[in-house]
Amino acid sequence: QVQLVESGGGSAQAGGSLRLSCAISGIGYDGYCMGWFRQVPGKEREGVASTGGAYTLYISSVKGRFTISRDNDKKTLYLQMNSLKPEDTAMYYCAAGRRRSLAQDGYNYWGQGTQVTVS
Repeated sequence: QVQLVESGGGSAQAGGSLRLSCAISGIGYDGYCMGWFRQVPGKEREGVASTGGAYTLYISSVKGRFTISRDNDKKTLYLQMNSLKPEDTAMYYCAAGRRRSLAQDGYNYWGQGTQVTVS
């Protein structure tokens, strides 16, 4: 079945960096848009970044700090997070879908999440 498995979360100080990875299996990876979302308790999940073959989208609060990329040979999605802020603290989820969008209803498959904590 389809599996998206995130890794790379953890704790970092403000101004530090983390790199998240998402290993994808069970889908035709090259035919999907991939995204990173995040969620904190009591708030709705928000789109952070998305990428397809020739585009990237970012939520305004992370532009210039986060970079989304994909390695099609390894079937892995990455999120490089630099200049981290406490406001970036959240559970981060990898997702796959058919729409170029940062809205969660554009995605069909989801990972279980990896926690990022910035202090």
